[in-house]
Amino acid sequence: MGMLTCRMRLDHIDGEGFIETEALVDTGAALTVVPAARLAEMGVAPFDTVWLSLADGHRVEYPLGKAVATVQGRTIETLVVFGEDSETVLLGAYTLEGLRFAVDPLEARLIESVGRL
Repeated sequence: MGMLTCRMRLDHIDGEGFIETEALVDTGAALTVVPAARLAEMGVAPFDTVWLSLADGHRVEYPLGKAVATVQGRTIETLVVFGEDSETVLLGAYTLEGLRFAVDPLEARLIESVGRL
């Protein structure tokens, strides 16, 4: 499968600011990552920190915030990691699953996920 991207809107929890961006869908990333400057632009402030393992095995502590994500008409409050300003916006599994999407690897697109009880 090639790289899958999608349009995503992120809103401040209180609706004070928003950004619209292209996001790389990364099912291997637990959380959604947004450059810190973009989150600051919309008024999102960190409320905690989180330790994450990078692809090379290093563990790094990042600031963690909350935002409202909208993709293809579906909206959910989600956690966002304050990434480096040079990083690509990543739509991680936590947000993706909250929006009830899955990835169709054959068609390289988002599809409705089917939950299990």
